Amino acid sequence: MPRSTAARVLIRLLPSIGAVVLLVPAALGVSQAKREGPALLPDLDQEPPTGLVITQAPARARTTWRLGFRSAASNVGDGPLILEGRRPSRVTPTMRADQVIVRDGAPQQLIRHAGRLRYVRARDHQHWHLLGFERYELRRPHGRRALVTDRKSGFCLGDRYSVTGRELPAHPGAPIYTSRCGLEHPSLLGIREGISVGYGDDYQANLEGQWLALDGLAAGRYLLVHRVNADRRLRERSYANNAASLRFRLRWRHGAPAIDRIETCPDSARCP
Repeated sequence: MPRSTAARVLIRLLPSIGAVVLLVPAALGVSQAKREGPALLPDLDQEPPTGLVITQAPARARTTWRLGFRSAASNVGDGPLILEGRRPSRVTPTMRADQVIVRDGAPQQLIRHAGRLRYVRARDHQHWHLLGFERYELRRPHGRRALVTDRKSGFCLGDRYSVTGRELPAHPGAPIYTSRCGLEHPSLLGIREGISVGYGDDYQANLEGQWLALDGLAAGRYLLVHRVNADRRLRERSYANNAASLRFRLRWRHGAPAIDRIETCPDSARCP
């Protein structure tokens, strides 16, 4: 076999794990593999809940009182989070989201079936959402079971804010993913969403599912837990910072709830 042919990087699809991996032939040697470098993975850092607000639900809603909150997840990794959505036709209601991994000096790597995208029609926006990017729950500080879970439909990923106070060599210098996720274009067959290194995606309190119901909860201490990439379908450099929490005290007075913040716990779902 000619050396030029043997030096090519082969791409093989492995259906059993649903991913495309890059294989380096033995003829290349260890030095060539090292020159191509590792995968530049994103690292999603879940921020603790902020912007807590209690609101009364609209008439005819299933709940009466809601705890709204801001959520945010930043990319502090070595490479961008990139998702390519595709569907075969407009009859298919969702897109398959594949994750694109950037590699240093080598072809990109494709992780298939990293998630699903769905066009969401809400009162405040209509665009393509990545389903299940973040999850929210309320539970007791020492309990293992979630008492209340979210009804969030999905997330329009993008470079919405800059990460401060950290030196990130892979920061591109300016936001890259600034699209509106196919706003008012439900007929799209493909779309790209992502978060660059040094940027994050956030949602404000009560914006389309940014709340948890307080109905039926007894007075006492609770944990509000936010998790990003909870099912770990997205490939990351580390999963240690994918959860953050807030401990608070819930009080009821004349049938209305109130909360007292006690402690914020970055990188912890238990707030020890």
